[in-house]
Amino acid sequence: MPAEASVPSEPPQTGSFAAIPKTAGPQPDPVPKNAGPAASVRPDLVVHSGAPSGGVHVGAPPNSSGPQFTPPPAVQGPPAEQRIADDEVTRPGPPRRPAPLPPRGPAKGGRAPKFGRPLTTGGVIGWTALSAIVPGAAHLRSGRRKMGYAFLGTFGLILVAAVVFGIGILGDVGSAVRESTLTTVLVGSAVLALAWFGLVLMSYVSLQPDRLPQRGQIVSGVVVGALCVAVMAPFAFAATTVNAAQDLLENFPSDHDSTNPQAVPIKAADPWNGKKRVNFLLIGGDAAGNRMGVRTDSMQVASVNVQTGNTILFALPRNLQHVHFSKNSPLNRQFPNGFRAELPNGGLLNEVWQYAEDYPNLGVRGPTALKDAISTTLGIHVDYYAMVDMYGFAALVDAIGGLEINVQTDIKYGGVYGTAGTIKAGKRVLNGEQVLWYGRSRVGSDDFSRMGRQRCVIGALAQQASPPVVLANFTKIVQAAKRLFRTDIPRPLLEHLVTLGMKVKDAKITSTQFVPPQIWPGSADWEKIKKMVLTAIRKSNGAAAPVQAGVTASPSGPNPSASGAGPSPTPTAAKPTLTPTPNSQATEDKSLAELCGF
Repeated sequence: MPAEASVPSEPPQTGSFAAIPKTAGPQPDPVPKNAGPAASVRPDLVVHSGAPSGGVHVGAPPNSSGPQFTPPPAVQGPPAEQRIADDEVTRPGPPRRPAPLPPRGPAKGGRAPKFGRPLTTGGVIGWTALSAIVPGAAHLRSGRRKMGYAFLGTFGLILVAAVVFGIGILGDVGSAVRESTLTTVLVGSAVLALAWFGLVLMSYVSLQPDRLPQRGQIVSGVVVGALCVAVMAPFAFAATTVNAAQDLLENFPSDHDSTNPQAVPIKAADPWNGKKRVNFLLIGGDAAGNRMGVRTDSMQVASVNVQTGNTILFALPRNLQHVHFSKNSPLNRQFPNGFRAELPNGGLLNEVWQYAEDYPNLGVRGPTALKDAISTTLGIHVDYYAMVDMYGFAALVDAIGGLEINVQTDIKYGGVYGTAGTIKAGKRVLNGEQVLWYGRSRVGSDDFSRMGRQRCVIGALAQQASPPVVLANFTKIVQAAKRLFRTDIPRPLLEHLVTLGMKVKDAKITSTQFVPPQIWPGSADWEKIKKMVLTAIRKSNGAAAPVQAGVTASPSGPNPSASGAGPSPTPTAAKPTLTPTPNSQATEDKSLAELCGF
């Protein structure tokens, strides 16, 4: 038997494939996971020493007669611990939980930060909505304290500025219609609308909605998008209101408007130019489709004390005949004996406006002609006029929700016999159409009874059109007044007029009518009318006046020229003629509260 061939000494192999023969097929893992040190030796291989060099021989057992095998040197593999870790990654098995994130470092001062629970979908929506009311809340919740406090501080400054601005408006109500104020509100509304839109969006992003499930991200995104639009709505409403107000102001001429050559520049320190009373002509025009032109069917002069707000309403009959004009008026040269005095049943006061419009060659327009005629008739200067079409007035009444009127007797309306309907007696809230019938119906009554009802309508409007009601319905009021409103009140005077209107609302309003038996519209006593006017003014100012014979209202008073009265033309008719409609109204000066049962 031949001697055993010597095997050269080789360094020990530590790789995982060191003891695997080349011809071997797939082998199990030579190192089981839970095996000890002895498991690394194959039972069919013997690792022995004995070489002179002290090396290790790998091959068949010493007594085996098979050929000896010496594996090639293997590359040094990773340590066993890493092999085990690799096996755990590559082998299939249950998913492993991710390792928890390491805690953040301690906050300043040595304290560890406190973190809230992760937000749910409802939490993200709720904190975002809260930020629309309290800016910065969402940033504080998400841990962005500097940004949160910055938003909160800015919101505080805006709130303080708004309060100061509002107090200034309340202290000077007239400044609300000032052009600079309206521009400030308009620009501020636009800026704040964009700012609040961005605030809500930034608050939502700061809460990290990407951590929510997909469904939560969709729901929260839709809700926050709607919220972004909703927070802009109040500012959009304010801008719309201001735009409507500016459109309405276009109906008021400027103090240097070429269409109003008689306008006097308004002084802020003395807007009424030293006057103690200012007189406004209030006209109800009737431009119905079956009529040519405009008929001024309702004419009342509101004489207002600029200090106290006490007001007198002088109601002029529409059928007052043959009125006179001032000496400098072109119509005075046209009608020296009174307006169309040559016509026995013509020349009514409500025709003056349209006559001047039909004959522009006379050099005077309708508003100026009517103001001149009424100024000459009353003996006081009419400063401004305002005309609202009857149908526009009805729309105005509807815009404020109707008027509550104490209807003293049943009022039938429609046709000659009142077949259209009846307004029952009692306290009623009338809509615009009913108010028109109440103020204009002649069924079972006369022109002078109608005048009495019209002044009650004006009084009810002045009493019930309070600032809250006007603000709540401002856009509707503007739409009703804009299309059917004409005036010569200059735009710079509006802010002072609003302040005066607030005084009138809380002051005493009385009424004087020029009706039979004291004044016959067919042949009026012009001097008597002037004395009645001056007496009513003295009473409104708180001065007593003795009663003279022949006049219900006291005739004594100051010289007409001292109060701005024009020349007194002589009546053209020597013998009074009965008015076409009898009168059932008293002519005593009474407050509207007494006359109308407010």
